Amino acid sequence: MTYHQNISHFTERYFSAFVVFFFVFYAVGIIGLSIAATRPLFIGLTPLALLLSSFAVMLFHRDHRLKVWLIFVLIYLLGLSVEMIGVQSGLIFGNYKYGNGLGWKVAETPLIIGLNWLLLVYTATSLSSRLKIARIFQVLIAAFILLTYDLILEQVAPKLDMWSWDNNIIPLQNYLAWFALALAFSILLVYSKTKVTNKLAPLILLCQFLFFVVLNLLLP
Repeated sequence: MTYHQNISHFTERYFSAFVVFFFVFYAVGIIGLSIAATRPLFIGLTPLALLLSSFAVMLFHRDHRLKVWLIFVLIYLLGLSVEMIGVQSGLIFGNYKYGNGLGWKVAETPLIIGLNWLLLVYTATSLSSRLKIARIFQVLIAAFILLTYDLILEQVAPKLDMWSWDNNIIPLQNYLAWFALALAFSILLVYSKTKVTNKLAPLILLCQFLFFVVLNLLLP
């Protein structure tokens, strides 16, 4: 068998183990972040959690054409660039700044934020593409999924030292920009005919969504 066939066989065989692992993984994260004494440690592990989740999703990715990987790199770079411009100018999302919760920064922007955009758009598009509807509705649904995700995330992000807003006010333009970017990136995936059918992707998105919902209820 080829390398990709070996990976495919491995992930199919141990899919249930991946499911259990990530539910436990995010549950442990909730517990660790909910306890004041361990919160700084778990905040520091946030980049590792994003890297691990992204790596696992890519293990279940099946479209290995060069064009597809170049699209992934493009989404990463565009996501990172937009965030850099946004932080410096305040023109895209509003006036905000990043904390230290997302790791190393360049131009006041965490390098991992581009990967976060790629992971979120990929998982949301993977979920919406399961619907047997026109592609335009698939990308719109993916964008609305991520808008809902952001509505929850924004309430928790400052508490996890991810980012914070001037005067603690989240402007409407942030949500409009999130929707527009999510829509643009999803269009890029869908209309390039990237195969985003992925068994693990919806699970990771669900785990992250529940993770932030529960933390929103638990954190002061």
